[in-house]
Amino acid sequence: MARRASSRLNPGIIIGAVAAIAVAIFAGKSLLGKKSESFGEVTTLSIDELLENGNSLRGNEYVVKGQIDEKLQWTTDRGQLVSVRVDSPGGDQFVSIEIPPEFSKLNIDTKQKYSFRVKFRQGGIAVATGVNRL
Repeated sequence: MARRASSRLNPGIIIGAVAAIAVAIFAGKSLLGKKSESFGEVTTLSIDELLENGNSLRGNEYVVKGQIDEKLQWTTDRGQLVSVRVDSPGGDQFVSIEIPPEFSKLNIDTKQKYSFRVKFRQGGIAVATGVNRL
């Protein structure tokens, strides 16, 4: 009588398949699940410095994280101006940020949290150079 071939799966194939699935799930979560909250090595804006002398911040870049309180002005050729509520040790403070027209494709909504990379120009006016929704 002839012997039949074994139909069991090789344990090495099972372990390899499980490892491949685990790596695929981990890679997918790490690539798709992350939202960029910060802007590299840019320092967070000190509200006290801004309130003390905003003009001294001219030419520097900072990160401002907060909730959009109000849209103050919008024009198609100059962008928009928003008021951002920022948490600070002394209580909530408001920072106005000019969002240039190159960000006009973004739908900036009130009561939503955003992270802005801003550069200060003459007069201590914060101009957004990057916008991320949190």
